Amino acid sequence: MSCSLLEFCRLQELKTVRDYLFQSQKSEPAGEKTQTENELSWDSAEWESAWDGGDNKEEEATSAPTVEEETTGQSEPWMQDCVVSLSPCSDLLVVAREQKAVFLSAKWRSDESGREEMTLAVTWTGVLSTDEGECVNSSICIPLASQKRSSTGRPDWTCVVVGFSSGYVRFYTENGVLLLAQLLHEDPVLRLKCRTYEIPRHPGVTEQHEELSILYPAALVTIDGFSLFQSLRACRNQVARAAAAGSDVIQPPPLAYKKWGLQDMDTIVDHSSVGIMTLCVFDQMKNASILGGFNASVKGSPPAMSQYITVGGGPYTGFYYAVEGSSQPLLSHVALAVASKLTSALFSAASGWLGWNKNKSEEEAVQKQKPKVEAATPLGIRFGLPDSRRHGESICLSPCNTLAGVTDDFGRVTLLDLARGIAIRMWKGYRDAQLGWLQVPEERGDREFSPSASLPRRHALFLVIYAPRRGILEVWAMQHGPRVGAFTVGKHCRLLYAGYRLMGVNSVTSQGWQLHTQQVCLLDPITGALRTVNIPFHLALSDKKSERAKDMHLLKRLTTILRSREVEPDILEQEAKSVLLDIKHPAIKKQALDSLLSNKNAPVSCLTNVTSALYDALKQQDPEEVDTPLLELCSSQLKLLQLYTDIQNLHSAADIEASSTNQDSLEGIEEELSRVGPTLQRYAQLTSRPSVSFAQDSPDSHLPAQAFISQMECMESGELKVIRTSETEWNHLGNFMFWGCLCGKSPLHKVCDTLQQAGISPQQLLSLLLSVWLQREKEMLQKPEETVKNLHTLLIALSNMKGAVEESWDTQSISPWWQQVRCTCIQSHNAAAALLAAFVAHRATKASITSRADSKLQSEWEAVSLELEQWVVCVRQLEDVLVLQTLLLVPPPQGAAGGAAAQCSIKTLLEGGTGGIADSVSKWVFRHNLAPERLKEILQKKEDKDADDKLEQTTGEEQKKQEEKSQEDADRTAELLVAVCQRFPHSLSPDLLFAHCCWEYVVQWNKDPEEGRYLSWAVEHLKLVSSPHIQLGISTMMWSTFIVKRLSAAAFLMEKVGKSPKDRLCRRDVGMGDKAVTSFLGCCVQLLQILMEADSAVEEVPAPELSVEEVWFGADGPASIAELALEQRGVHYPLVQHHCLLASLLHAAMTFSLKVKPLSLFDSKGKNAFFRDLTSIQLMPSGVMDPGLVSIRQEFLLRVLTGWVQAIGDTSSSTSGTRSPPLPSNGPNADWWPSLCQELSALLQVNPDILKRHLVCELYNQGLDLRAEEVMLEVEDKDVLGSQLLVLTGQRLSYSLLHSQSQTQAAMELLARLPPTLCTWLKAMDPSELRCPLVPLSQTSRLVSRLIEILPENHAQYSLALHLLEAVEALTTED
Repeated sequence: MSCSLLEFCRLQELKTVRDYLFQSQKSEPAGEKTQTENELSWDSAEWESAWDGGDNKEEEATSAPTVEEETTGQSEPWMQDCVVSLSPCSDLLVVAREQKAVFLSAKWRSDESGREEMTLAVTWTGVLSTDEGECVNSSICIPLASQKRSSTGRPDWTCVVVGFSSGYVRFYTENGVLLLAQLLHEDPVLRLKCRTYEIPRHPGVTEQHEELSILYPAALVTIDGFSLFQSLRACRNQVARAAAAGSDVIQPPPLAYKKWGLQDMDTIVDHSSVGIMTLCVFDQMKNASILGGFNASVKGSPPAMSQYITVGGGPYTGFYYAVEGSSQPLLSHVALAVASKLTSALFSAASGWLGWNKNKSEEEAVQKQKPKVEAATPLGIRFGLPDSRRHGESICLSPCNTLAGVTDDFGRVTLLDLARGIAIRMWKGYRDAQLGWLQVPEERGDREFSPSASLPRRHALFLVIYAPRRGILEVWAMQHGPRVGAFTVGKHCRLLYAGYRLMGVNSVTSQGWQLHTQQVCLLDPITGALRTVNIPFHLALSDKKSERAKDMHLLKRLTTILRSREVEPDILEQEAKSVLLDIKHPAIKKQALDSLLSNKNAPVSCLTNVTSALYDALKQQDPEEVDTPLLELCSSQLKLLQLYTDIQNLHSAADIEASSTNQDSLEGIEEELSRVGPTLQRYAQLTSRPSVSFAQDSPDSHLPAQAFISQMECMESGELKVIRTSETEWNHLGNFMFWGCLCGKSPLHKVCDTLQQAGISPQQLLSLLLSVWLQREKEMLQKPEETVKNLHTLLIALSNMKGAVEESWDTQSISPWWQQVRCTCIQSHNAAAALLAAFVAHRATKASITSRADSKLQSEWEAVSLELEQWVVCVRQLEDVLVLQTLLLVPPPQGAAGGAAAQCSIKTLLEGGTGGIADSVSKWVFRHNLAPERLKEILQKKEDKDADDKLEQTTGEEQKKQEEKSQEDADRTAELLVAVCQRFPHSLSPDLLFAHCCWEYVVQWNKDPEEGRYLSWAVEHLKLVSSPHIQLGISTMMWSTFIVKRLSAAAFLMEKVGKSPKDRLCRRDVGMGDKAVTSFLGCCVQLLQILMEADSAVEEVPAPELSVEEVWFGADGPASIAELALEQRGVHYPLVQHHCLLASLLHAAMTFSLKVKPLSLFDSKGKNAFFRDLTSIQLMPSGVMDPGLVSIRQEFLLRVLTGWVQAIGDTSSSTSGTRSPPLPSNGPNADWWPSLCQELSALLQVNPDILKRHLVCELYNQGLDLRAEEVMLEVEDKDVLGSQLLVLTGQRLSYSLLHSQSQTQAAMELLARLPPTLCTWLKAMDPSELRCPLVPLSQTSRLVSRLIEILPENHAQYSLALHLLEAVEALTTED
């Protein structure tokens, strides 16, 4: 709690700033540099002889390694030659030199560790001067308050005010745009200062007006703040408007200012405008008699006066008073010459930036038009501090306007009392000093200890002095206080003190604002760091009140010791003891004790000794003076430390008490363990897979005393209460108390007795014990028998404690004690540990009830109890959960969807509702990528154990072993799934499981529609559901929830583009690629077919009865998918068929990439019926269709058949034509496309015979004669088919005789022998229409013989067919 220097910001690109401002200068010769360094060192030597030695020690102690080590590569201190000003909000820094300036604005960025930090980066550079030879003399940054109601105190924008050697004062925005320029006096501007509104702290303090004051060598101009604020806003708006639209000039309001000619002082270099003051009556009379003599008259009311203080020479300090009303304010019309020619203004700003030169004639014109300068009102000096040899250099006004610090050329800093006009303190040895003030409000917490708690908050005032010759920054308490802080900071820094805040604030607008302003900043030009001084209020308190400051110092010393890791424990103990006994204030003493007890490095013995020493010291004091809460804290912490030590000693003790377990009560547990043994082993294997965890979270890590104490609370009754903060800390505490006992390494009964005597309630101990047991499941499963016995002993010991099981407990009711154990087991996700705990608790409860019954009845009847019934149900549920959890833990095969294994407990399964179990298994099926057929096999194996499902292995020898292992794993997993289904015969009945799997797959498909396999497997699962009621409901839900939206998008997209859409359009409109859309449409057709079949079968089969296993009756979560399915309304069959027709057409169009507008194949009724609710009854198309529409439909179906024939032609072209290969079950070459077209033709009113004839012709055309012959048998109109095939045969023969590349002589001779009519006919044929012209002659001869069978003898082309037969036979014999 002492002074500190805090870095809050860093300057970026300092080198850029320096290079820009000094680019005209060349580096100085080395000789000059060494000379300046010698001068510096000589100066500091002179100072050191004069400085008293006492303070030097403190300075040495606080000095850190200086920053000067980094300056080796830097040039001489460049920033001393610059004009530097910082906005009080620290968000804008201006560095100017001669004509140039650089503006740096605040930006936030992340450092290496990811923390946000503020930096100042260059946002504008340029030349500010416009007149030849003028340079920047002074600058300030004034933040202007926002006028918006929602403002919270951040500035709206910041105005940069710059004073030039020509007398001009110019105002700029943060981006360097000139707003206005005023020539108020024709001498160089010396200093610019600003005063802004401050909320008066006390009644009676005069409220000060805002103003900007400009000092010239013999004049002072003060501009009214309100007037300036309005003008600046108007100019900025004007600039913005003109930049946006080039609009007209609006004359801003004139500036109101006063101009005083300061008289009777030789030289003036700096000033302060103190503000308006009103004298008391005595001072008024005194002044009147001094000025006017004995007979002077005194006015009734004292006049208000503005006070100005100047420093310089002859006198060294001057006090001026301007009576209010003695001079009327001058109105200067704002020189908007710049804004009126805005283009030139922006251009001039840009020209300085880009380095262009302006036209000389333009400059001369501007110089000729110098504005009129008003004359100054003379103001005589009232009095001064005469000191003929001393010359003042700067003055710095305090925030409370009552004090000022003045520096001079003798290296002195003088403190002035402005009200009395006298110097009250002087410091020597501060050559070139820079000053700043800090006003620190009292901390909120300190008010409670203050006798003046009801009064307003006190403020302390500190003077900050930076001595650059010595590189030291000092903080002094006012007015006669000691030095409270000193920092070694380097010799080239700049102390930046604004002395004002936001302009444009008043008593109304500042209500509730948080003004974020730094009072004093230290800028280090070497590192670019901006640091602020932080001073605690208590440093200002006098010696009488410094007890608290001393206490704070002691507390700081203790925290420093505690932070250092290398301290020896005995030294730490000694130091902590002395500090705690020396601190007087009880609140700080408590704070010190808390920080000691929460320190992780302090050993337990040290904590105990220090606390007991403090306790003894408090006991020896007068009872009335002792702070009771502190005494109670010491006693409670001692008790906790003692308990910690006792438990630690018990765990490390070598003696283990003899196991006196009641073997009778454990007799049933062995057989229960053997019964669930195999499942436990498999569960242990699956949970013991390696996983990542942090060392500090490991349950084996040591629990420090500090953590133990922080989790305990002493109650007034003397009992201890354990505070449950986080799960991890709770488990750590439980481990510390009980893990040794569970492993059999610690004396159980002694530990329990110690904890009971400490006063911890048995219920909390039970909760801690169970949390350890459940958390350390893996270790416990390594030796289950031993740990179960120890748990049994501990549980009995805890339940025998006073306050555990109520004395009045009636065995027919439920005991809260055992209910607590049951609740913990029910909520636990650690299935094995929970089951074993339930076994133990069940036995312990039984033994307890039996002993109670024996003591009451002494009979041979076995006691029946509600408690035992609850335990039987709980154990059965936990066995079910264990088997289910073991299944869920089986890792998925590599390459499967994956994801974390689901955690289940009795609670989650009951909350999951009736379908919760099927839902978790369906998620497991999805993670394992289990094909629907494989799942069906496993479930059939459950029903029919004898079914043999061994798959034939046809792999190489090297893969045999791996295949066998994976097969073995798959079989074990299948057995586990069967076991789970046997334990849940109702919840996991095949229909329910298939229904949930179907839903899981469709949900996953909806998340990733590109995975078409998910949707097709969902449909496959749906097919496996045997109940049509469930099938109907689920398909309706799937349709309305997931399918209809995407199907309608696909249909409208295809209608819009008139063909099967490309990948990009599919992704945009349907949300998946073109291949996925094709697969999706195929699934839609299947889904709607299932829907129609289920709708037809619903009437014949009764709805299934859904039931739950007896022990799982308590489920109260959401309804299962099957239940929801049974609640669905029936569908309108014709509407489903209508949609199925559309889906089939879309699927065909996408599969064969056909041009079609699918919705145009239907009339208006048909179009209107699409995508309506399937349960609603719509007006469907009926009667005879328009022939034009039918012909379009026929055309589409013919193209589908052509596409299919081409697809199968491509696949069979590699195989021989004699044997047609088997076709796949899906895709463009699936075998069901022709039959589908026949079905569609019936629905679309297209003649099916036309389709068959077309198919026969297409198959012959493709050279697939065998398939064509099969289809030919179904054709009815053989005559037309004969004519079509005759042409096809002619084309084949024409190709082999006339168009073949290998024309043999025999073929030519044959052609000559043919009848002329046949020759002419063959020559007229165009074989290019054949897709497969190279067909064996044997096939063509079969085709001709078929032709002659088909054609009747009276057919016009019968004779042509006979000629063809002869020609083919002749060709065959030639071959």
